[in-house]
Amino acid sequence: MMPAREIASNAVWLELERVLERVRQHASMPSGLELAEHLSHSQGLSEFKPAYSSTANYGEPNFSGERGDLISRLKTIFNLSSFEFDTLLLCAGFALDPRFQASIKAGFTENEAQAPNFGLALTVLDDPHWSALSGLGPLRYWQLVEVGPGGLLQAPLNIHERVLQHLLGVDALDDRLGPFVRSLKDEEIFDVPQELVLATTSHWRSRARTPLLLCGPDSDRRTAVFCAACAESGLRALSFDAAELPASATERESLARAITRESVLCPTATLIQTARLEHAGALESWVSRIDAPVAVDIQDGTAGERIMGMRLEVPSRTPSQRRALWATHLGSINARLDEDLDQLVDTFNLSPREVRDTAAVLEHQMCLRTGDDDFVRDLWRVCRMTARRSMDDLAARIESSASWDDLVLPTPQIEVLRQLAANARQTSIVLGDWGFSARYARGLGLSALFSGTSGTGKTMAAGVLARELDRDLYQVDLATISSKYIGETEKHLRRIFDTAERSGAILLFDEADALFGKRSQVRDSHDRYANLEISYLLQRMESYRGIAILTTNMQSALDAAFQRRLRFVVQFPFPDANSRERIWQRVFPPAAPVADLDFNRLAQLSISGGVIRNIALLAAFLAADEGSPIAMRHIASAARTEYAKLDKPLSSAETRGWE
Repeated sequence: MMPAREIASNAVWLELERVLERVRQHASMPSGLELAEHLSHSQGLSEFKPAYSSTANYGEPNFSGERGDLISRLKTIFNLSSFEFDTLLLCAGFALDPRFQASIKAGFTENEAQAPNFGLALTVLDDPHWSALSGLGPLRYWQLVEVGPGGLLQAPLNIHERVLQHLLGVDALDDRLGPFVRSLKDEEIFDVPQELVLATTSHWRSRARTPLLLCGPDSDRRTAVFCAACAESGLRALSFDAAELPASATERESLARAITRESVLCPTATLIQTARLEHAGALESWVSRIDAPVAVDIQDGTAGERIMGMRLEVPSRTPSQRRALWATHLGSINARLDEDLDQLVDTFNLSPREVRDTAAVLEHQMCLRTGDDDFVRDLWRVCRMTARRSMDDLAARIESSASWDDLVLPTPQIEVLRQLAANARQTSIVLGDWGFSARYARGLGLSALFSGTSGTGKTMAAGVLARELDRDLYQVDLATISSKYIGETEKHLRRIFDTAERSGAILLFDEADALFGKRSQVRDSHDRYANLEISYLLQRMESYRGIAILTTNMQSALDAAFQRRLRFVVQFPFPDANSRERIWQRVFPPAAPVADLDFNRLAQLSISGGVIRNIALLAAFLAADEGSPIAMRHIASAARTEYAKLDKPLSSAETRGWE
């Protein structure tokens, strides 16, 4: 272990030697005389200046790494008097140098001092003053020293560990901040608007008390602007989640001082993230107590939008900028992608770090290959896995193996579904290359309504689209996210859409009529907010980059104006006899042993495709339990069970000719 003398600079030890000499001189004098003599020359309380104005010099934010500067810088940035500075050195010497401990114990009685305290400092150090003992003085306000139990003059003093580390030139972070902040040193800075970086650094240098607010739709890019400004200013970038703000006013004040102190010791800047913030008032008041470089990250639609301050709007990356980001990390692989990269960029909105990590995974997989496999499909799959991590907590992901051949629908409905898939595949060409997104600002999202009774294939059709487009499918039950509390429904929907934007996933909102029936006339505040919920969903669906599908059993219950704003409407009719026969023919897997099934007679059952699947599955279990192929008798038994579940009689007409 390296001795402290070898870690600290010569300048530190010269100052410590000077203070040690004062201790030794006074240790040899008669006790009881020096304190009175020093106090007779001390400053009065009327001359006290509070420490709160003592902050870093943001005009020169670049931290000098020269250890010789640390000790003089510490005195300057906290506005310490000579007496306060020597008191701090006295505590540092006691912690570092055994000679301090020996001199204090040898020269003073147990009642006088066995460790540094204010009484000892007032006795042995030059230019003492009472104001150094005040809680508003820099020593205690910034917690440069910690006062132990006992009377103020006799209580032991300890230099704060973080301040001691600073004197020794050790790179560290205040332990009090550990549970609250995290480093942003690994964030990727790519193609950041320089004018926003300049505006951020200028705001910090001005030392304005108005908080800086970073706004915009892309959280990753807001963070990148902050990190770029930190790099430009030579500041360590930290982030703090506003949801972790302590409830106690005392704890909040202590945390604000700790962040301010750290900003001048290190120096650092802090990004305050408000995505999970519920109450803006306490945060706004707390931020005003931090006299350090900070920025507040404002996510659209959150409580943070109510915070007042200087707003900087950070735009999202354009498709060309995202393509350049991918090209940078893919290297030589980029040339082999061509149009596939355009589609990937249009579908997945990953952060720079995720792009970097995804490219690294793909490169590793290619090194393990023995043949010329489809690396484009591998890249797409890795992107899906990366983007879905944050989505799985918000909705149920549905894995589907259904194909177009499994859909039993009239030809017009199949055609509309294929058009929907074509829209999704060609988005980058039509909206980007052909300029439609520049011409039309609204209504470009892929929104659809699937209408039909339960079991007619709405969810299966969504699964076919997901498999065709190689995208994830998430099912959202609107009945579960609808809240009686005003504003809560929009909050749930916002989280789902914001998260799904990264992956271009297909969102299947089940039972849409639970939330979006005929819009009511406004009779009270709840009616007004219910209509706002509908309007919010329509707005998000129109701008969503993926596919948003609503399902309903009662299309007639939906507002006509609501339906007009949807790009596609697909009716899923109850299957007729011919359609039911086709469904029966396809419901059993090729490996399933079947006897001579009469599909024409099975089609006599007036049921939907979903019920047919349930009957077929139960019949298969009954046949397996007998050790025989699936026969008409098994289906008849399963049908009676399913009909009983539906509280529906199984008529003789439906089973005529089965035996």
